[in-house]
Amino acid sequence: MILRTPSASPRAARSQARGSTSARGIRRLRYAATLLAALGLATAGLATASTAAADGPGVGTPWVASLGDSYISGEAGRWAGNSNNSSASVDALGGSAYYDNATRTAEQISRCHRSWAASVYISNGTQGVDLACSGAQTSTFTSSDGYFKPGLDFYDNGAGKQGQAKMLQTFASTHNVKMVVVSIGGNDFNFASIIQSCVTDFLLSPSWWPDYCYDDSSVKANFTSTNIAAVKAKITTALLNVRQAMRNAGYADSAWTMVVQDYPSPIPSGAGFRYSQSGYTRQNTGGCGFWNKDADWANATALPTINNTVKGAVTASGIAGVKILELQSAFNGRRLCENTVGLLEEKGLSSWTQAGAVDKTEWIAQIRTVSTVTGPYYVQESLHPNYWGELAERSCVRQAWNGGAVRGGTCSIAGTGLLNGEPRMTLS
Repeated sequence: MILRTPSASPRAARSQARGSTSARGIRRLRYAATLLAALGLATAGLATASTAAADGPGVGTPWVASLGDSYISGEAGRWAGNSNNSSASVDALGGSAYYDNATRTAEQISRCHRSWAASVYISNGTQGVDLACSGAQTSTFTSSDGYFKPGLDFYDNGAGKQGQAKMLQTFASTHNVKMVVVSIGGNDFNFASIIQSCVTDFLLSPSWWPDYCYDDSSVKANFTSTNIAAVKAKITTALLNVRQAMRNAGYADSAWTMVVQDYPSPIPSGAGFRYSQSGYTRQNTGGCGFWNKDADWANATALPTINNTVKGAVTASGIAGVKILELQSAFNGRRLCENTVGLLEEKGLSSWTQAGAVDKTEWIAQIRTVSTVTGPYYVQESLHPNYWGELAERSCVRQAWNGGAVRGGTCSIAGTGLLNGEPRMTLS
């Protein structure tokens, strides 16, 4: 818009020439001056708004980001405990549990299963973004059944499919990311195929002549010194990619903190099961088909090997200031088929919402097979922290955040009941 001052009339001109100014002329001049001043202020305001610093490195609400696999994405977070009765009795989040798009109507990446119970949503003055994906390995790939699995890399096909490091770089450039929590490496050890081997061996061999999975050649191959070294190198590269993503987004290394979590024990050792290994009750009822000896091996050898490899990769990366969130014993006493807890119906409960359910029921989802999975359940939810387990982890992630003074520690159960809707946990 162009502002024009009104033209002076001949009479006004003569008056001005004689040194006199009419009252009307004064009012017009004052109006024009006021209008110009107001427009000047408005223009200045627009300039200020356009040049104000947008959210990004060091500016705006602090964000926590999670990267990695199913043990941090929120897999199985829909279910609060286990039941062989109606799925509704343990359905904490409903059918939209894994819908993570802006309108919560669909998944951004099919089968990543980023649930709203995921541990990244700690509140406490922060916002959370879940970039993890169930089934993810250190590098991006597409599964045999056609699902895209972004790794901790910079993969970008130019059509919307990106690796998690690239996602983080893009997100962090316009948000103030202060803590990045990572869970990665389990799928590089072929976690799912190991579980499948163990359950298959349990179901297809008798108790008087058990076929153990721990000595299967396909399982043993994952734990050779050569493969352990190879997986460690992959995890190391993945962690370095996370740091590089933050650097690319404009962050100094000291401006944010990486927290790397290890993996929790999902089942007890053999002596801790509440079902006998004779017959098929352990799998058909409990959904935990492991021979005692395989469960012992899983807890004494496999899990420590995986976790030590993760921590070894942190050291090998040389990344300064990384904090370790120890989860190995976090669910002890609440694990799948453990003799200290039970199915809802075994504990006289009809709903996960009943008082005491969090202490009496399991925090790990039952193992379901392709031939037995029914209703709204997914096979991929098997043996993952459920709604209670996710909220327990969330409590420990919040304690790791520590008001911005990020720290590591060992996550463990601190007591019974709920605190602000979450299991009582401590980070020591």
